[in-house]
Amino acid sequence: MRVELSDLDSPALVALLTEHVRQLRTLSPPESTHALDLDGLRQPAVTCWSVLDGDELLGCGALQQLDGRHAEIKSMRTATAHRGRGVAALVLRHLIAEAADRGVHRLSLETGSAAFFAPARRLYERHGFVRCGPFGDYREDPNSVFMTAQPANAATTWSEVSGVENIG
Repeated sequence: MRVELSDLDSPALVALLTEHVRQLRTLSPPESTHALDLDGLRQPAVTCWSVLDGDELLGCGALQQLDGRHAEIKSMRTATAHRGRGVAALVLRHLIAEAADRGVHRLSLETGSAAFFAPARRLYERHGFVRCGPFGDYREDPNSVFMTAQPANAATTWSEVSGVENIG
């Protein structure tokens, strides 16, 4: 498996992200669905990566730069046929490493509160994310869980926050 910058015109990625947004819209009311569609991923503040095995798309994830020190994880998705293979953990480790390379001091995310999202919340917790209040333009919402991670001090690295050796 390898991680590379996404081709947002790739038919496989278009299909994966279209299914991602469609499914999330069935799970949460419109005002609580914060998934980026393809136009959202094309914004200058957003960078998306894909996980590939040969030419096969396994999953994706993106970073949205909120300001010079704060970024948000967006569009984490593993193709259904590849769940349980560590794709999401690979994407998350890549996003954490990219955030560190960019000098990000706080990495946050919004995910759902429903049972469907429990595996994602556990993944984030295993990588050092803790619950927090709304950030950016978000507001309190019973359908949302907000999480964040950041090194506690200058002596702490992103790899120590995430609990993962050799991130990158």
